[in-house]
Amino acid sequence: MTTADAVTPHTEIINELLKLAVESGVSDVIIKSNKPGYVRISGKLKPVDMDPISCPEAEAWVCEHVPSIFRAKWDDEGQIDFAYAVAGIGRFRVNAFHQRGLVSIVMRHVKSTVPNFDQLNLGETAPALMKLAQAKDGILLVCGATGSGKSSTMAAMLNWINQTSDKHIITIEDPIEYTFQDDKSLFQQREIGLDVPSFQLGIKSVLRQNPDIILIGEMRDRETFETAISAAETGHLVFSTMHAATVAQSLTRLFEFFPAEEVVTARRAIAGSLRGFICQKLIPTIEGNARVPANEILYADATVRNLILEGQNEKIQALLESNADSATFHFNKDLYRLVKAGKISKQDALKFSPNPQQLEMNLKGIFIKS
Repeated sequence: MTTADAVTPHTEIINELLKLAVESGVSDVIIKSNKPGYVRISGKLKPVDMDPISCPEAEAWVCEHVPSIFRAKWDDEGQIDFAYAVAGIGRFRVNAFHQRGLVSIVMRHVKSTVPNFDQLNLGETAPALMKLAQAKDGILLVCGATGSGKSSTMAAMLNWINQTSDKHIITIEDPIEYTFQDDKSLFQQREIGLDVPSFQLGIKSVLRQNPDIILIGEMRDRETFETAISAAETGHLVFSTMHAATVAQSLTRLFEFFPAEEVVTARRAIAGSLRGFICQKLIPTIEGNARVPANEILYADATVRNLILEGQNEKIQALLESNADSATFHFNKDLYRLVKAGKISKQDALKFSPNPQQLEMNLKGIFIKS
């Protein structure tokens, strides 16, 4: 992780932009060469009243702050991920890349304090997340689009484990987002490029490091998923994230890691190792100055695992929509809760719902029987 020490003019400009962003509660800062900075606040993209940042300034900033071990990759590939910290301002996850021959930089503010369930406004879904986090082994997947708060929710679950259980937790991240302080648990956080050359090497070695819990920053490919299955089968609990909008889409994505002729084998592996999905969306509050999470949570009990084994994914969706289990939430169940609590508008709830007709019925007091 790089830190701003001796401040050059281009670094001073960008640091001022980051300071303004943090003070305004911004989630992301976007720098496109020859344009003023842009920020994303409460999900909305807004320009900043400032002079444009030139391509040479953006290029100089990246070259100055990209860790030396990544410099060759930046020169060869034209894109790079790394972490950046500014004293008195905060930590940021950085992705720098080229577009049309010009440099662009996207910076995500990573809050220094690991959040808890209350701070994330997870409300009635928190007990379901605690139940999932108590699994002895298996795979837990936190899913959602980029910027949906997946990392924060996963961090809150690990933080709860840290406060309640004595576990050895090893994370493999690109880059490290939240930094954990050891409480009852012991954390080892490995950053790709700085602590280990690649995800593949980090994942291959993690089982020899005596973990109880493994966090894999993202479920990227078949090799990663198969390693997660191996870890789950040998008594480890594996957390990871995946880009998928709903539980149904998450299941589909998992099977896409395998060729058609191996799907039956994959069903057995997934049914045996999966402990649950948490899918998340961020919904604007009624006031419009913040967003709150809505979750779809599937607790993979014996019924769910049997349906996966039999390839009856459509029945899992029906089960999810009608299940009254406190550990299982369809998006509509959580959207209904948020509307009734006065946190989000009915219009936004219907907009973000995967089944707005059903939600409309729920809001009128009509529900499908379990």
